[in-house]
Amino acid sequence: MRKPDEAMARPQATLAAAFALSGRGLHTGLTATVRVMPAPVGHGIVFRRRLKNSRIEEVPALWRYQHPQPACTALGHGSVLVRTVEHLMAALYAAWIDNALIEIDAEELPIFDGSATPWCEGIAAAGRVEQEAPVRTLRVLRRVEVADSHRRLAIDPGRGFAVSAHIALRHCGSFAWSGPVGPETFAREIAPSRSFGRFLRVMAGRTYGYMTRKPLLQGCGPKSAALLIGNRVIGGLRMPDELVRHRVLDITGDLALVGHPVAARVEAHHTCHALNHLLVAALMRDAGAWELA
Repeated sequence: MRKPDEAMARPQATLAAAFALSGRGLHTGLTATVRVMPAPVGHGIVFRRRLKNSRIEEVPALWRYQHPQPACTALGHGSVLVRTVEHLMAALYAAWIDNALIEIDAEELPIFDGSATPWCEGIAAAGRVEQEAPVRTLRVLRRVEVADSHRRLAIDPGRGFAVSAHIALRHCGSFAWSGPVGPETFAREIAPSRSFGRFLRVMAGRTYGYMTRKPLLQGCGPKSAALLIGNRVIGGLRMPDELVRHRVLDITGDLALVGHPVAARVEAHHTCHALNHLLVAALMRDAGAWELA
């Protein structure tokens, strides 16, 4: 098992080879093919869209390009929009992949079964190679906290990257998970957890999206998410605390938009993508709350 702070004192890394995966988007319902490729030192994670008019547009996976969209993390730059990047971003971050070029032939990345496991398997099959430059770590120096009603999210100084998350769901009870997030723990304990939601709300959202022709939950169903009816999940849970583990997955993917490994501990109480994005923006705009080491 690697130590939590190993991610903070290491060379930059990229993929040893490219890999490609295809599937339907959670919101658009459209099929997309994504090709994840090696990139040079200092490149970072960049998404490339091939548009219908043969134009190529790129958007860096950085917090300043975060584009508000419902129930996902999206990036926008100029005329290009890339939706639902959080699961791939989490898998790359946890695998210590700093540089990659990601080509996509549609607007939204595939959701697969609602988990990050397909991305982890693709990264593992491609392999990881270290590069001849040190990684720069963002070290949190003081607490930054955001809140919205019953939702609270805070980031504190820490060694390595660790998350403590809690959620309470009507009819289902309370769930908590806490621990470091690294290559082994993420692939084994976090990546298999699926996106989730209330079945009736998802169906209402799908109907609204269909009637208004908006890309909302058109690809969401029991095969692409853990859907709740009352106090149970259709088809059952993969693990008793699967739902809170998925919150950790989303936090990891959203914090990856910082653009560096983060040395910190995150405390989350019923967080969501919007609050995750708010925390990242609050942290990055507070120049005294962090340093690049």
